[in-house]
Amino acid sequence: MTLVPLVPIGSALPPAADDHRAALAPLEERLRARRAEVVAGWGPKYVERVHAKGKLTARERVERLIDAGTAPREVGTFVNHGEVFPGDQKSPGAGVVTALGLVAGRWCMIIANDNTVASGAWWPRTPEKIQRAQQIALRLRLPTVYLVDCSGLFLPEQSKSFPGGTGAGHIFKMNSLLSANGVPQLAGVFGDCIAGGGYMPIISDRVYMTEQAYMVIAGAALIKGAKSQKITSLDIGGPEVHVHQSGCADVRVPDDDTLLACLRVEVERLPSSGADYYRAGLASMAPQHRADELAALLPVDHREVYDAHQVLARLVDQSLFWEILPDVGTEMICGVARIGGLYAGLVINRQGLVEDPDRPGHQRPAGILYKAGIAKISAFSRACNDDGIPLIWLHDISGFDIGREAEAQGLLAYGSSLIYTNSTNQVPMFSVLLRKEIGRAHV
Repeated sequence: MTLVPLVPIGSALPPAADDHRAALAPLEERLRARRAEVVAGWGPKYVERVHAKGKLTARERVERLIDAGTAPREVGTFVNHGEVFPGDQKSPGAGVVTALGLVAGRWCMIIANDNTVASGAWWPRTPEKIQRAQQIALRLRLPTVYLVDCSGLFLPEQSKSFPGGTGAGHIFKMNSLLSANGVPQLAGVFGDCIAGGGYMPIISDRVYMTEQAYMVIAGAALIKGAKSQKITSLDIGGPEVHVHQSGCADVRVPDDDTLLACLRVEVERLPSSGADYYRAGLASMAPQHRADELAALLPVDHREVYDAHQVLARLVDQSLFWEILPDVGTEMICGVARIGGLYAGLVINRQGLVEDPDRPGHQRPAGILYKAGIAKISAFSRACNDDGIPLIWLHDISGFDIGREAEAQGLLAYGSSLIYTNSTNQVPMFSVLLRKEIGRAHV
């Protein structure tokens, strides 16, 4: 790409901004309360139990691993939220913390068993959540750090954790794919590491163990039942075994804090990313219109419209944007801008009414995918992929056009083309749901 004719977009907030912000406030408060429930795990009693063993909780480990003054960006926070399992048991966050975090100045994917929830056991959908984090790491080529403290499967629900395309065994397939694609993997083992939890760190490039840690296919209780041998899990697979005999781990350290410091050093040794090169000497610049004004732009009522350009103006560097093919498929806006100093392609649904090209002088609702708009964003998506530019999709859409005319225009084929393009792209793609995304429009 040799010329990107960026132009200023955006303006001051509309008169209804205060009303929009006020309507959003209770929804944001509900979200904060639900996040707090997940963060609490099984409650203070279980936090104290972890501390009594001289260990840190999963979230304390994440906080000490990442750079001071930064915050983790959790993904999959609400997996299993509201679900109640036999015995009136709940699994906040599916018993695992998956988060993006800055470690020694380098973005990493962090996967940490929540040892305040059934000692870090895997619940239904825990494997799916872990694999989703691994897939993000693979797509973005992010070093992956496993903070392992896992008592294995939550046995009453184990039949729901293994089967299917996202079953527990696929975690180890993802370990292998990350390794095969050159994505660094580091593991710290802090305590229990049983069965599948024992396999999880093994394919990592570097494995650390504390003196309380052990990795075993079967723990002491199972060995006692199967072989009538009375032996501790530490004796079976502690650091003495795996660091000094089996070679399954590399380094033994005294405690959690030391292990986390060692992991930070390992990340610091990794090759840096190419982001600075692709910024071509330009630093990140704030938008001309403040990003925190986004909450005042979007009406809570899905029937109310807003100016999509105003959203873009509060996301992109200096509020500069190059819109591509503005007169084609006008229900869709697509173009290029810098975000954090890096070029990115952006696609957003226009709201309100647009001209109907099939009926001159008439209008039709935007926020719907029509033939020309689908063709435009499909071509744009492929062009961004060919130029190595990440894509950001900002969704607020009611679905595809329907009816006899839509079918006659071949919307099924156009939609399939878009699905094919997005499915075969290799560049990072991010999806943000602004308000709604209905039916097959989720592509």
